[in-house]
Amino acid sequence: MRASLRAGLLLTLAALLVVAVSTAAGLQIESYAVSGVATGAVVGLVPDRGPWARLGAFAAGFVAAFVGYAVRALVLPDSTSGLAVGVAVVFVLCVVIAVAGAGRYLPLWAVLLGAAAFSGVYERPFTAAVPEMATTSIDVATSLLLTVGVGFVVATLAAPGRGVSVAPRPRTAADEPAEQTTGQMADETTDETTDETTEIAL
Repeated sequence: MRASLRAGLLLTLAALLVVAVSTAAGLQIESYAVSGVATGAVVGLVPDRGPWARLGAFAAGFVAAFVGYAVRALVLPDSTSGLAVGVAVVFVLCVVIAVAGAGRYLPLWAVLLGAAAFSGVYERPFTAAVPEMATTSIDVATSLLLTVGVGFVVATLAAPGRGVSVAPRPRTAADEPAEQTTGQMADETTDETTDETTEIAL
């Protein structure tokens, strides 16, 4: 509970700092303070693989969503069918990325989170000015990634040692003989104990 409280307080301060710095420097990223810092915190706190694997998976999903919007702007019609195909492209790319990493180095949930983060904040600017996608997408991506980075760094420092678990090694045929040998040894030990008990009883 203390770790959660510490992380929550530090993330709150980080979000407030983002707003303050953005306002003072005219960065115009204060609107991404909650979504960006919170998303980065999730990537930093979830105890699944190492932090860099999660961050890499998030970045890959982020790029997949970016590609989806590029396809919609350059190839697909501005209609419901175009939207549907664009959505399908994003999800297919996310799955391919996770499968290419065997789900071991690039977890699917982090890939999907990256795609969701970019899509969630960029859908409205995209539909408002599709021809300006080359400019608006870069602006949104840069602003969002800055705040995500803040959340990720703060969460990682606030909860050291989290997320270092490694996916279990898949069983192979080489493991079976060892397991059988162990089982045979256990059976032999049980048989010897039973024989000794019988002799004592006699």
